[in-house]
Amino acid sequence: MKVRGLRGSLFEEIINMTIAEYRQKKLALIQKIPTPIVPTKMDKEGHITLAYFDKKSTVDYIGVVQEIPVCFDAKECKDKKFPLKNIHKHQYEFMKDFENQGGIAFVLIYFNNEMIAYYLTFNELNKIWDNKNSIKIDDLNKDFIIDMKGKIKIDILSKIQKDIDKR
Repeated sequence: MKVRGLRGSLFEEIINMTIAEYRQKKLALIQKIPTPIVPTKMDKEGHITLAYFDKKSTVDYIGVVQEIPVCFDAKECKDKKFPLKNIHKHQYEFMKDFENQGGIAFVLIYFNNEMIAYYLTFNELNKIWDNKNSIKIDDLNKDFIIDMKGKIKIDILSKIQKDIDKR
């Protein structure tokens, strides 16, 4: 398997810049969790050209926001609907356990062609997990849509607050 996913994406870079700013301003401490891999082939310069995943990862990010534990995964899609199969069962189970421990779990979905992100609350994910195959862009809760046009940061904190307010 080629290691394309390890290069990162623009959306992930925007998230990383955002969480770096949150840390600098002492608003939150969120860390990107690296996916454990085992390199199997390297080129002459020492770059990994082939690898496999060592074990299943949980979520992409974990941390604390104003004393509230948070975890989330970042996903991207090109279509106007996001396939729920892109959220793996072990990720769903981890987020469920995290919520049961008093934390806040969510998924940030970036719809590339529409240039919007969506804060998918765990509550919403949990409601549709067993009976839907995808989330259509037209069905998104407007309170959790994030316009990304021309943005170099993503407003995660206000969406976490909306998530808390709706509980």
